[in-house]
Amino acid sequence: MPNDDQAPRLAWGLTGSGHWLRETLEFLRELDGVDLFLTRAASEILAQYGFRLDELRRRMRVYDDRSASAVPVGFLYGSHYHTLVIGPATSNTVAKCVAGISDTLVSNLYAQAGKCRIPSIVFACDTHPTEISEAPGRSVTLYPRPIDLENTARLGRMPYTRVVEDLPALKAAVEQRLACLRTSCS
Repeated sequence: MPNDDQAPRLAWGLTGSGHWLRETLEFLRELDGVDLFLTRAASEILAQYGFRLDELRRRMRVYDDRSASAVPVGFLYGSHYHTLVIGPATSNTVAKCVAGISDTLVSNLYAQAGKCRIPSIVFACDTHPTEISEAPGRSVTLYPRPIDLENTARLGRMPYTRVVEDLPALKAAVEQRLACLRTSCS
């Protein structure tokens, strides 16, 4: 549990996507002051891709989606976090965020971050008409549905939300936000 005497941290939500998962976790390992929030699907996907939760827990705090009320979301109310990052974000999570549905730990974090005016960066999986994505043991070509692409665009118009389309853009957005915080902009 975050301590009140610590500087605000980065809350990072993982959903059930394998798209850019390996590279996203490599980037996470480079960052300090990150707490990881996992949907149930994220826990399953991590195992499918060969990532061990115990290894992640040695590097950062990890919160699992185990309670109906998403208890860890309350940390947003106490200024424990300066930014929420969700990524990689499945089309399911993006759709829930757009529709205001907060029935997973990560979709609830997004809703509450918005209510607290905490900026969110969302690394959406479905951003192009064709995507090549890593699946367990192979690469696959995916064709996001028009509704998936529309929801990604709609999410980018939500208050306090920045949607990024690829790993370089994710890194740039996070680094820009951290630089901004060091210079006291909000």
